[in-house]
Amino acid sequence: MKALGPLHQPFYMKIKISSALKKEIPDLVRKSLQEDIGSGDITASLSTNQVETQAQVVSRENMILCGQPWVTEVYNQLDPNIRLIWFYADGDHIKENEVIFELHGPAQQILSGERCALNFLQTLSGTATTTNNYVTQLVNTDCKILDTRKTLPGLRLAQKYAVSCGGGINHRIGLFDAILIKENHIISGGGIKAIIRKSKSIYPDMDIEIEVETLDDLEEAIIAGADRLLLDNFSHSMLIRAYEMNIKLSNPPKLLEASGNITIDNIQEIANSGVDYISIGALTKNIKAIDLSMRFNLL
Repeated sequence: MKALGPLHQPFYMKIKISSALKKEIPDLVRKSLQEDIGSGDITASLSTNQVETQAQVVSRENMILCGQPWVTEVYNQLDPNIRLIWFYADGDHIKENEVIFELHGPAQQILSGERCALNFLQTLSGTATTTNNYVTQLVNTDCKILDTRKTLPGLRLAQKYAVSCGGGINHRIGLFDAILIKENHIISGGGIKAIIRKSKSIYPDMDIEIEVETLDDLEEAIIAGADRLLLDNFSHSMLIRAYEMNIKLSNPPKLLEASGNITIDNIQEIANSGVDYISIGALTKNIKAIDLSMRFNLL
């Protein structure tokens, strides 16, 4: 096991982190520490702060790591002299009972940051691990896994980053960076043809994705000029028919995205229907935190 070195300098990561996310991490960590520590950590104050402590964070299950920048920022804000030594990078596969990183510094500050640091690491690693569980089911296909906007409040960019660490692909970040016309937009916009026509008129340089619930809606959307079709809750037989219709009616074919009732058990079958993407809200909303443990050793 080779250490990657202290991480108080620029983050060591295989997965690229956006400038927007880098900017938001310090404030998010500051708020998290404030809600936990408040006016002071009264229990940690019982420890002898002068004692130099070594602590190790250990995995209790197989996982995909995600959350280094948040953990590093927690301890930077508490005490910049605390040293962190990482043995893995975000995006790495880690087996059960492996030491993920070590901390060296005063006991009180390490204790005060423990829960905040592990909350970030457990949650984001949970998202990355869940994503990777789906991604590995599609290794022999050309289909890709997408996330959605169904994220925890305040953690949109963080969870999108975690999906990337797990091997998934980010869909739109929010309502501002892509057009995705859904059922209620169609109702309020005068129907499929009308809203696609309006979208092309107002946003001529943007791709138009539209959600369809029936094969008739699919045909109408293709003819109207949609660039991408979101096939909502289509059965397997409907997905195959949608693929065939797309080939027949489009040149080149439109991009097809399946969504709704996707599980580990049925994802291969869905991918084999010919769709290009599968979007899964469960990646970021049905989170199982990764089990981690911090162990102390007084030096």
